[in-house]
Order: sequence, then C-alpha cells, then structure tokens
Amino acid sequence: MRSMKSETEGVTRRNFVAGAAAALAGSAGLAGMAHGAVQNEDKELTPIETMNTYGRDLLNMMVLRTYPIAIKMLKDESGIPQGAVRPKKDLGEHYAACQAFALARQRGRTLAMFIEDHWCFEPIIGYGLVEPPQDFLDGSGSAFFVQDKEAARKRTSEIPLLPYGRYAGMVLGPLHKANYEPDLTVIYCNATQLRHMLFALMLKNGYRVTSTLDPIWSCVHSVVPSLLTGECEVTVPDPGEYERGATRDDEMMLTIPNGKMTQLMDGVYHYEKMGMGYRSFGRELKGDFQQPPFYRQYFQQWGLDEPK
Repeated sequence: MRSMKSETEGVTRRNFVAGAAAALAGSAGLAGMAHGAVQNEDKELTPIETMNTYGRDLLNMMVLRTYPIAIKMLKDESGIPQGAVRPKKDLGEHYAACQAFALARQRGRTLAMFIEDHWCFEPIIGYGLVEPPQDFLDGSGSAFFVQDKEAARKRTSEIPLLPYGRYAGMVLGPLHKANYEPDLTVIYCNATQLRHMLFALMLKNGYRVTSTLDPIWSCVHSVVPSLLTGECEVTVPDPGEYERGATRDDEMMLTIPNGKMTQLMDGVYHYEKMGMGYRSFGRELKGDFQQPPFYRQYFQQWGLDEPK
C-alpha cells in the first residue's frame, strides 16, 4: 500500500514555500476550478445547493470531525425552514446555544431557536432577544471572572451584542444539507485545519482574520461580530462548550460570513488542485533541510551558511 506521503511527496512547510511561485503561475485556473466545483454537469447550482456543496467539500478536504454549521437569523417564526425542530414545542426541552451547536455539528440536527428554547442567559442577551439588564451592563456578567469592578464593567461594555429586536431567533443545522441560505458558517476545527483555512482566505487578496480572543461567551463571539461587520472571526470555545457541548480540547471555532464563503472555498479548491491541500502536509524534524530559493538568497545576503 502506498502511503499518502509517497503519493504527495510529503508536502512540508519547505515544499509549500518552495512551491509558492508555481502556485501563482497556476492561479489562472482558479476561477474555473471554483466554478466547476459549484456546478452539476450542465446545471448551475442555486445558492443553497452551492452552500451544500461547500459543506460536503469542507468535510472531505479539511478532514473535519464534525459538520460545519449553517446559521441563519430569523425575523419571526415564518422564516423557520421545513424540517427544523423547535426544542420546547417539539421536544419539551430547552438547550443552551452551545448544545444546539453540538446537535447540529455532531448529530446533523436542524434546530430553530427562539427565546423560549434557550437555557442560558448569554445568547438571550447577546442575540438581542431582550434588552440587556442594567446589572449586566454594570458588570455582573463579568464579575465572576474579573475581580476589578470597573474592569468588569468595561469588559461587559465591549461584548458585541445584537440590537434588541433585530431578530427573534435563528435556525442552525449542518451546512451540507441545509435547506436555507445561511448568514454565517461556523466551523469547529483544530489548529492545523484553522491554519489551512486562514491560508485559503489569504490567497486572493491577503485577507487576514483579526479577532479578540475571549475565554467566555463563545456562543456570542462566534455569531455576533461577523453579523455586525461581515468579517471572519476566530473564537475560543468557552467552558460551557466543554461541559455541555462536548467540544474537544483541541478545537477552535472559525466563523465565515456568507460574503466570505466563496473566498474561503476558492482558496481551499486552489490548494487542493495544486496537490497542497490539507491532507498533503507532512512533518519533518531535520536540521539543514533543503531551503527554497528565496531563503538561500537571504542567507547569501546576510553572509550565513549556505546549503551543502
């Protein structure tokens, strides 16, 4: 049996950088690659079908453990898509948002969450389902973790919140079979998968994700900033994610707003086509490894040792 490394020649960081020039030379085919990925023979896919394709390709190409989550904000109950489960009405249960995320990504469930379905105060405030209580604004929501009262108040004032009344709820489910076009996609990933998707986002125009990392309120940080700004967000799963959402120790959250999904997937398809997809990277711990050309140019310029 041939190993993955023998088939891909073990693409390491060295190979990756050395191949960058070739990557740019081949980028002319990027548009065709992405276009072909969202076609079904001679039939153009709808926006929903395109997102479903993206969901399947992310699972395969990024070797994700769980499904990317498609999130759509709802003005009222009339926007609930067919097949979505209402926790209180249909199951007689309530869920924290992190539990709803877990049911979507781990079990493939599609849920519609309104205020009566929630079992945690953070998303109720963060998603604008109520007016923020005054004691919360005064810092009560941060006081357990921040000893200085003024600092707790300041931190609370910096938590991104949706305006009260903008939305009444949300629907969330696995991206690959969502029957609605999401506003956001939330991807749970490990650090290596995150890095590769950041490479993909950076390919077209150097786009970089900047986030404020906060160890609590992950259900809010993974949703609200991207809705407000249209930018991608990296989020640290909070304690509730571990205790109730079964999040693994090595998982992070990457949020992609709808307007950035094609940019992400163009990059994913590009590196996959080049033979430098997520699966292709190997590891090596070798001194004096073979340097790519521009490394050697810098070393010559600096008078440092050169490869033998």
